[in-house]
Amino acid sequence: MVNAEATSERRTRDRQPAAHAAGLGAAKLNPFGDLHTLQHLSARLARSLRGVFEPLLRREVRAWAEPLVVQRFGDYRAEKGDLLTAWLPMVMSPQGATALCVLDGVFVLELLDLYFGGTGATPLLMPTEFSPAAEALVSKVGQTIAAPLRTAWEPLARIDFAPTRVEVNAAMLAADPDDAMIVTRFGLASGEGKPVFVDLLYPVTALKPHAPTLTGKVLDKAEADPAWRTSLTRATMNVRFPIRSVLAEPVVPLSLLMNLKAGDVIPISFGAEVPVMVGTDCLGRGTVGTSNGHAAVRLTSLARFDDEGPDA
Repeated sequence: MVNAEATSERRTRDRQPAAHAAGLGAAKLNPFGDLHTLQHLSARLARSLRGVFEPLLRREVRAWAEPLVVQRFGDYRAEKGDLLTAWLPMVMSPQGATALCVLDGVFVLELLDLYFGGTGATPLLMPTEFSPAAEALVSKVGQTIAAPLRTAWEPLARIDFAPTRVEVNAAMLAADPDDAMIVTRFGLASGEGKPVFVDLLYPVTALKPHAPTLTGKVLDKAEADPAWRTSLTRATMNVRFPIRSVLAEPVVPLSLLMNLKAGDVIPISFGAEVPVMVGTDCLGRGTVGTSNGHAAVRLTSLARFDDEGPDA
């Protein structure tokens, strides 16, 4: 559970990362090589998952993306063992392939207890299947994840994710044990609590059309849209800044201040030039005069700006 005693925030994984897959058949299992872009995409998605699970857990959590791996679905199922697990298929459109959202059963029951006002307690003896309420909650989680998942994928491809029916028995899923899967794992932890993990599995065959961009090292370096750039420039140029000029700042003793009354005169003096300020920075210096019947300052010099800031 998220609120259990902490040991290590990262789950120990016996299998090798996708970038180092080797051995007989490894090339067929992972045709992409280093999946730099997908790892970056997962890191973006991890930040969005906080908004999915914090309302359900009713506390602030940390979220991060684990290094992704590529493995056969049968091997992944073997890792999960016989523990109660929620397998939620998510149809990817327009590809028609099916991704999987996988949640540990203990985590699902903790969320269910919290959802109905409990403390997140789970039964000592785990059931062999989920109640209809638990399945409905898993479907709700899948629907909530779908939007940030689609947003995270947008720089790469326009893919919609639609959750379907929750399965408890992985054998009932359409995936074949020999199917190669890209496993993206996300950790969630609260305070000093032990983390829980949520897995998203993508079929390798579904992502092959995106191979050139999946293996790229840069995701967000595309040229900005000209219309967007123009709108941003126009909005920036319309930002308003207050400009002021300080004619004098006389200093007087407290005794004089306490005895001031209406009609008293405070003498001031200022030089030929006065500073012209923008916020707390000096824009330049100028002379005081009038323009069109209004008091004005004519700039005689501008401050010099460098990497350290303005230098009058």
